[in-house]
Amino acid sequence: MGTGSDSESEGNGWGRARGILVKAAVLIGGAILLKRLTKSTTRWDHARFVSHSLSGEKFSMEQASRDPDNYFNFRMVTCPAAELVDGSQVLYFEQAFWRTPSKPFRQRFYMVKPCPKEMKCDVELSSYAIRDVEEYKNFCDRSKAQRPLPEEVIGDIAEHLTTIYLKRCERGKRCLYEGSTPSGDSLIHGGATYCTSELAVLKNNEIHIWDRGYDDEGNQVWGVKEGPYEFKPAPASSSNDMFSPLNFAPSAHGEKNRWFICFTRMITTL
Repeated sequence: MGTGSDSESEGNGWGRARGILVKAAVLIGGAILLKRLTKSTTRWDHARFVSHSLSGEKFSMEQASRDPDNYFNFRMVTCPAAELVDGSQVLYFEQAFWRTPSKPFRQRFYMVKPCPKEMKCDVELSSYAIRDVEEYKNFCDRSKAQRPLPEEVIGDIAEHLTTIYLKRCERGKRCLYEGSTPSGDSLIHGGATYCTSELAVLKNNEIHIWDRGYDDEGNQVWGVKEGPYEFKPAPASSSNDMFSPLNFAPSAHGEKNRWFICFTRMITTL
């Protein structure tokens, strides 16, 4: 009888000890997970997020459908091209009409890296000209074997064009990051004495871009006045709209078309 009671007591004691061990393991595991989840975001995390959001194929189709008098259906495609020794990401960017993706009218390199610690921003997004734009047409649509090598890409980065300083958006705003060129940044193109560029990163890899040019008196001489271009990843159903008039280059008449001709001539030099 005594032996049976002793065995039962030992079993109950071991059961309680095992329960304590399981609870301790759960608490420790939870603490480790919480620490990982609450780990502060690094400067490079911001830069990587912006690079990822910029990458891919995006269209202004929805916006052009809503307001065809002021917006065209553009195709924007961006992809990684190289990485510098300091970790900065080099992206290739091009823009074209949806129906003529093989004929981009705008090509450039983007360089994405964290803002300097002394600046009140999170990500520095700089654009650069390309030494031989013909060699890079449809870069993102090619297989890696058909693309210029990363070291060739780095060698083909030409003059600096603009730099946009992005900050995390405040709570309650639609955007995730937003920023613009500094007030002192200027380029002379298309009759403008200075230009401004604004960019916003939204959820689901949506990108808003607003480029404008002004004369000495502050009058806008090129660029959309109504608001930024809104580029969104194309839904699968977009192929059904491939023959929409919005997807074709405009004819050379009308106020919007005159602006487009001036605009495309200017941006090929940006």
